[in-house]
Amino acid sequence: MQFFSCFLTSLKLGLTSFGGPVAHLGYFRDTYVVKKGWVSEERFAELLALCQFLPGPASSQFGAAIGYDKGGWLGALGSWIGFTLPSAILMILLAVGLQPISEALGTGWIQGLKLAAVAIVALAVLGMKKKLCTLPAHYAVAVVALLILVFTSQAWIQPMVILLGGIVGALFFADYKDYQKEKNQVKRKWPVVSVLGIGLFIAGVCAIPWLSRIGAGAEATAGLLRAGALVFGGGHVVLPLLESSYVGGGLMDQDTFLAGYGAAQAVPGPMFTLASYLGSAVQIGGNAWLGGLIGTVAIFAPGMFLLAFGIPLWNWLKAMPRAKGAVVGANAAVVGLLGAALIHMFGYVVDADPKRCAINIAVVLALFLLHGFRKMPAWMAVLSAGVLGGFIF
Repeated sequence: MQFFSCFLTSLKLGLTSFGGPVAHLGYFRDTYVVKKGWVSEERFAELLALCQFLPGPASSQFGAAIGYDKGGWLGALGSWIGFTLPSAILMILLAVGLQPISEALGTGWIQGLKLAAVAIVALAVLGMKKKLCTLPAHYAVAVVALLILVFTSQAWIQPMVILLGGIVGALFFADYKDYQKEKNQVKRKWPVVSVLGIGLFIAGVCAIPWLSRIGAGAEATAGLLRAGALVFGGGHVVLPLLESSYVGGGLMDQDTFLAGYGAAQAVPGPMFTLASYLGSAVQIGGNAWLGGLIGTVAIFAPGMFLLAFGIPLWNWLKAMPRAKGAVVGANAAVVGLLGAALIHMFGYVVDADPKRCAINIAVVLALFLLHGFRKMPAWMAVLSAGVLGGFIF
């Protein structure tokens, strides 16, 4: 059954994908494109571009979108559950009193995992560049996207850069011989259900403030729904909204909040499972485990709901020749996005201590060569880096 196939594959990713949303893309590509062949390089970049435009947890939506391509909505559900479950359980355990992982094992292993993420993302950039930048014009789009993203830090810039890449593609990469075909495509029946679903999403977001007035549990849930519906870029970007809702709203003190946020960076899988910790800590529904479950569903539900209606609409739009050119341009911009992310990740490698910096470089190069050319499995590279980091750092 496709549900279990997608669940088991994403569960492995949920157990080993350390490093945050950008690193997840490298792990996803290694699994879904290179090893499993569930999507092509082009479709991988296409779905990534789509998920960058949607609010919510980008890497979780991305995994669900690939699961949808593989096994429909059951595949999407299996992918989301598998990827989210390990970190959600760890974050709930932290909330109910388990000692934080970093305190129990130290922090050296985390540095090792970060170095593994650098190597895996570097391989993803090289592989996607080869497939998606086949013309000098494609390289130009990728380089411009990279430069913009290297010198800016706002999360909203990422979807804007992909949008600009899509506009360039629609203007210059479309097949101009197929204009008549494009006109015929426009006459196709509109995906009415998708349009109505997006309308429902907007209405739901507008109703969130009324939900928060019902009571403390509803207020805590509303804060998570608001974050899941309004945050673009995922990961660290969600912190200010959640802190405003939980610390600013008097639901918990700042130290408790920051303890959960720090742990979310140390566990594998999506950082949005910080919501699992928050829901458990304030005991939404009167129980820590139930609160963790409600918190997890609340923060992921808006983005997944929008994805469910967004994929059919996107598949309808992309059939148009001009839209196909836009996909080519957006895919080239995605290569630039990953390249910029890789440059930022080199902060994990650079160190004021020359000896430590040299060790970091050696570890990244070794993992790059072993995983890229000796075909060491990603999970083994991650595990080796964590163990090595625990001894060295």
